[in-house]
Amino acid sequence: MLDAVVVGSGPNGLSAAVMLARAGRSVLVLEGHSEPGGGVRSAELTLPGFMHDVCSAVHPLARASPFFRELGLETKGVVWREGTPLAHILDEHHVVSLERSIQKTAEQLGEDAARYEDLLSPFVERFDDIVRSFVGPLRFPSDIGLALSFARRGLRSMQSLAAPFRDAGARGLLAGAAAHAMLPLDAPGTGAFALILVAAGHAVGWPVVQGGSAAITRALVETLQEAGGDVRVGHLVGSVRDLPPARAYLFDVTPRQLLTICGEWLSPLERKRLSRYRYGPGVFKVDWALSDAIPWTDARCRPATMLHLSGTLELMHQSEQAVSKGQLSDQPFMLLAQPCVADPTRAPLGRHTAWAYCHVPSGSRESLTATLEGCIERFAPGFRDIILARHTRSAAEMEEYNPNYVGGDINGGLPTLKQLFFRPTVRWDPYRTSNPRVFLCSSSTPPGGGVHGLCGYFAARSVLRRLAQAKD
Repeated sequence: MLDAVVVGSGPNGLSAAVMLARAGRSVLVLEGHSEPGGGVRSAELTLPGFMHDVCSAVHPLARASPFFRELGLETKGVVWREGTPLAHILDEHHVVSLERSIQKTAEQLGEDAARYEDLLSPFVERFDDIVRSFVGPLRFPSDIGLALSFARRGLRSMQSLAAPFRDAGARGLLAGAAAHAMLPLDAPGTGAFALILVAAGHAVGWPVVQGGSAAITRALVETLQEAGGDVRVGHLVGSVRDLPPARAYLFDVTPRQLLTICGEWLSPLERKRLSRYRYGPGVFKVDWALSDAIPWTDARCRPATMLHLSGTLELMHQSEQAVSKGQLSDQPFMLLAQPCVADPTRAPLGRHTAWAYCHVPSGSRESLTATLEGCIERFAPGFRDIILARHTRSAAEMEEYNPNYVGGDINGGLPTLKQLFFRPTVRWDPYRTSNPRVFLCSSSTPPGGGVHGLCGYFAARSVLRRLAQAKD
């Protein structure tokens, strides 16, 4: 009889297992894939010697995660590499770069320079406190004043947050970060995405991991094994009959898979609530092997690990609004990563890798390769000439690769204001279910998507409380 079995070896499942094993509990992680990692895997998707991140690639939240900092992943081979955190392209003649320095960023924003500094500085200076207060389940904040200041701005829509700004650059830079929510920019709470991600760019950067994001997975697996836990790959859990005996089960899956695997263990009311959980749009992704660096016209784009190629706030809102209605946008929200500008080990000497994705309707099988490459060519003439090979995945293929990406949703569910704080259902302890032995530890729980391990960390704390109560 194990103390805990964790189903799924994404960063949250592994973090939950590490937390439990370090508390002296016997833990086994079951993974259906041939290798652990979930959304944090790396592979030669295009050509030999070109290492691509299969999904997660740029990691501001991983570097800021208090749990990952506590573990000291750097001692297990995780090496952070940085370029400029972000470049946002508004048009051929207007690019704004998010620099580590607030002042250097603000200098590009014309009459909005002071407004930008006033908005971001308090949250950058106390970024660790913001993460501890807001990146997780609802709890009483340690600093009421800071929490109220952040909530007053973050709970607003991106459109409302941008209202005081006059410069298209400031509005676009913030809106590009907000669009990671995969919601129309008039949705409440989209302001929080802008504040967290932009503040993270100043406070910790938007780094990549040397050699590929899979180094995070390897570090977590090594930490788990050192603590006495283990991972069994190639063990697909399709029902409760595939589970070994345990005192607690933690599922690094979304509500849809949870219902399929162990719905019979849950109450009828719980099953009904979980079946109503809402998923977001999908993504279409292309990975490229390149013969050279992307020939951006604007020099500010060249050292950036991440770029947004989506224009003004108004254009991004129109795009996200169309996708939310199940329509393909003519100008979809598009982001691009070029990890080799910070980590040349990803490709043979002088070569480069890059990837881009755009938001598409859930479950779409449409190929938008020509759209993405045409957009890059617009701002980097000659891009098509340096493509050696490409690998594509539609939104539907994303789900086929990883069932947690329902319809291609890489965030584990739509982060509406309700589902941002109460996910997957309204419950004070969001990691518990109606069955005292069944817990959810995926990105479908707070704080949601991103590589930070905190969903697993908080779920493990809930499990430890339950196991202690059972012993008493």
